[in-house]
Amino acid sequence: MAIKLDPQIVGGPMAAVYKGLCRTLRYREQGAQQIYQLHMQNQPLIAALWHNELFPLPWFGHLNKFQCTTIVSQSKDGEFLAQILQRLGFSSARGSSRRGGVQALMNARKIMREENRLCVITVDGPKGPRHKPKEGVFYLAQKAGALIVPVRVYMPGAYVFKNAWDKFRFPYPFSRCSVHVGEAYAVSQEKLTPDVLAEEQARFEQKMVDLGKAFGTL
Repeated sequence: MAIKLDPQIVGGPMAAVYKGLCRTLRYREQGAQQIYQLHMQNQPLIAALWHNELFPLPWFGHLNKFQCTTIVSQSKDGEFLAQILQRLGFSSARGSSRRGGVQALMNARKIMREENRLCVITVDGPKGPRHKPKEGVFYLAQKAGALIVPVRVYMPGAYVFKNAWDKFRFPYPFSRCSVHVGEAYAVSQEKLTPDVLAEEQARFEQKMVDLGKAFGTL
């Protein structure tokens, strides 16, 4: 018999466990300073990352006092995540590529504009394909006048869920997490036709590959 859990009830304990684990992690960062600098210039920003590198980043954002909004799936799993993010001071625009995606993008743009928040998107979520960016991040960047900031996370001490679609990485307590922030860039201002979108997807993928190679770790 399956046990049904209410995300709003268990959200607090889950957030406490998450915070407790993340407090043991040893964070390093490279390139995050540009986020502060661009934010001070009121430049809209979208931090774009892979789904399997997500786990340590909400706490990193919390430690660095980044005011963030995130696009979170409307699934029950997404509600658990939204409850944790809320307790870290983040807001959420609910939706995904499969359900409510357009509305989520509109809500994210509104929050970015009205609350001057950094938008964080796992660009290959919620169901993949792994390390293949969906189109939504490019539409949002163009409509919001935002720069895309590629982000990678190196977790040498992590458990890998090999059967998960994204091979999700879960850092062991007291392990090292290195957050690498690439150079912010603008998407094309051309109409996002299928050909233009394909070019943008390929460009982003290459930037993520290059960001990993630059540190010789990913």
